[in-house]
Formats: sequence, structure tokens, C-alpha cells
Amino acid sequence: MSVLPELRYPTVTELVSAARALTAHRPGVCVLRQVGTSRGGRPLHLLSVGRARRAVLVVAGAHANEPTGSCTLLAVARWVLERRELRDGISWHFLLCADPDGASLHVTPAPRSLFDYHLGFFRPAGPEQPEWAPSVLPPDRLPPETRALTGVIDELRPYLQVTLHGTDLGGSWVQLTKDVPGLAEPFVKSAAELHIPVETGASDAAGWPASGPGVHVMPAPGVGPAYPSLPDDARHSTWYHAHRYGGLTAVVEVPMWASDLVDDPAPHPAPAAAIRRLARRLQRDALEVTRVLDGALPRLADLDGPLLRAARWGLELVPGLAADLVHTPPADDTRAYVGSVDAFARRVPLRAAAMLRRVLRGTDDRAAKQLEELVATWSDAFAERFRARWVPLEHQVEHQSRTVVAAALHAREETQ
Repeated sequence: MSVLPELRYPTVTELVSAARALTAHRPGVCVLRQVGTSRGGRPLHLLSVGRARRAVLVVAGAHANEPTGSCTLLAVARWVLERRELRDGISWHFLLCADPDGASLHVTPAPRSLFDYHLGFFRPAGPEQPEWAPSVLPPDRLPPETRALTGVIDELRPYLQVTLHGTDLGGSWVQLTKDVPGLAEPFVKSAAELHIPVETGASDAAGWPASGPGVHVMPAPGVGPAYPSLPDDARHSTWYHAHRYGGLTAVVEVPMWASDLVDDPAPHPAPAAAIRRLARRLQRDALEVTRVLDGALPRLADLDGPLLRAARWGLELVPGLAADLVHTPPADDTRAYVGSVDAFARRVPLRAAAMLRRVLRGTDDRAAKQLEELVATWSDAFAERFRARWVPLEHQVEHQSRTVVAAALHAREETQ
């Protein structure tokens, strides 16, 4: 029974079908049930394997543009079924897709290049992302996807939540809400075996202590963020919800395209000056997209669609982020960190341009061609700057799956 529909990323419908097939194959061990409904009326499904009280919760699809986790979720579910020792005193629970509405809008099942990936790109605005919504919205305004996820955590009280994330171009890293001693060794070993670089200076984890290469532990309360203007705060996300029950969360990131430049620990000769240059480029690129948007707005009939909301939200982050990069001392002085900031500063305007292009293309707007040229140019420059190489899908899935299992086994030892 194959868990991958060919070598491509599955749709949510295919995910649910595969989960149903696993349940039919092992009805005494597996249960598939609906645990919520999205804003768009799509069901959220939970696949449970085993009935032990101590639980691991695996979440896929929190970010629509990070599709590797869907394949990984199915692979881990199959491992758990095949390897009885993984179910020894542990039940496993798999939230198939935390944001099915978002997944329906990100449509690049088999991207051949970064440009191809961005042609079907979608990532919702921050308040619409299930994991991040609690950090930017009051409790009474949380989306139903967030309430479904926290409801599952309240029910299961997992000792470990693993949320499956990914990056378009870079390396692999792990973020932990509490340290998991011993995890770094199998993580690094797996990455090396599969020729996936370990991202040692990930801007997502800027300023966080590391318990090993690429394994970052979220700082204690009171430590200021590396980018003060950004509205999202991991300590108010659903990642911390498991702490109510003595648990923790591991965020496992894997790249679609790898760059061997992201694990360079050598000191950068002038990190602050380099980051200031990146801030200027960020502002310039974002302004180019904003000009196209401002010119097209009078011709748009729908000013509140999800693609347009997401594009505008991303562009609105730029002034504050650029100021952070200029005025906040670099969180790290390595070449790896400066490279990660470079990638981050490329993604924000590129993603906004990609989503705005889809909006305008849908209305046959004349500006769509201009944006497509921008997306092509910026995608190619991104790939060239970081010497992008495709990570075979089976390697993406194998590495993320190994890391999930290693986290579950090591965290079990720590929380017994």
C-alpha cells in the first residue's frame, strides 16, 4: 500500500483517502474521525493509531505552502503501524491538514523550479494561519481551525506535539519549546546521510539558544524578539498549548531545494552592514510590488479575497521589518545567519508578487504580465544566489519522518 501518490505532494482529498485506506487495513488499531470544520466548510480529520494514554500529536498543513509534511504524516503513520515498538505505551494521532482552505489555494504538487513553485503559491495572512492566530488575535476571534487544533490538544494532552513545516530553499532545522536532550545527534546524522544541509543560523530562530547543530530551543519569557515589529510571537502560538499538560512542541523544518551555504559557521566580515543592504533591497522590491498593487486596485472587483489579503499583509510587514534589520543588532554574526536573513528578505516581496499575480491574472489584468516577469526574475536570482539543488521528495520525507520518531522517543524518556 503506497503512502505517496507518485513522487509529488498529495492533495487533502488524497491524504484523507490514504488515511481511510490505512484505517480499513488495520481497523482494530486505526480510527479516522472529523475534529472540526474550516471557515470554508472543509472537514479537519484526525487519524489515531493505538489507544495508549501517553500521546504524540503530529500536525501537517499548518502552512499551505509547505507541502512536505503531508507526505511525512502518511509515512510516519505507516511506520507506526508496521513497527509495533513505536506503539509501545504510546498512541499516535495525526491531524491530516490544519488548514484545508489554504491547501486548496496552494497549487504546486510537483514544482520543477522555484519559479514554478511560486506560480501556484499561497500562504495566508498571519491572523488566518491556525498556529499563529492566537499570537495576533483575541480568543473570541480565533478561526475554527485554531479551535479545532487546540481542542485536540486539550483532549489528548500529548507529551509531544510535532508540527511539520518546511522551507522552499535552505536547510533543515528544529525548533523546540523545551529542550529534548539527545535529539540533535540523530537529526544531524539523518541530514548528513540524505545530503540535506543543517541550517545553523535560521532567521526563524534568531537569538534562540541551540542544544546542537540546527536544534534551537525557544528562549525563556522576557527575552526580546530579534524582529520586534513582527506581530507573531511563538510563545503565544498553539505550539505552547501543549505546555498546559506538561508537554512540548517540536517544529521540524525540511527544505524542498537545498543550499549548501546555510550551514557555514564562519564569521561574516561585516554582518551589520550586510544586513542593512538587505533591508534596502527589501524596501526597494516591496515598493515595486506595491506600485503595481496600487495601480491595479481601482480595477479589482473583489478587494477581500484570500490571495489579495495575504499579499497586502506581507507588504504591510516590510517597513517595520526593514527598520528592525537596520536598527537591531544582528542576532548572529555567522555567514549562515546573514544568508538566512538574505533569503527571508527575498521571500516577503516575492511571495506578495506571486499571490498578487494570481489575483490579477484571474481578472485578466494587464499588470499580471509585469508581475510574472518579476516573479521569474526574483525566483531565478534566489536560486542562483543560493545554488539551489532539488532535494528528492523521498529524502525530504525520510529525513522529516526520522526526526519525528527520534523526537517522540527522546521526549518520552524525558517526560516519563
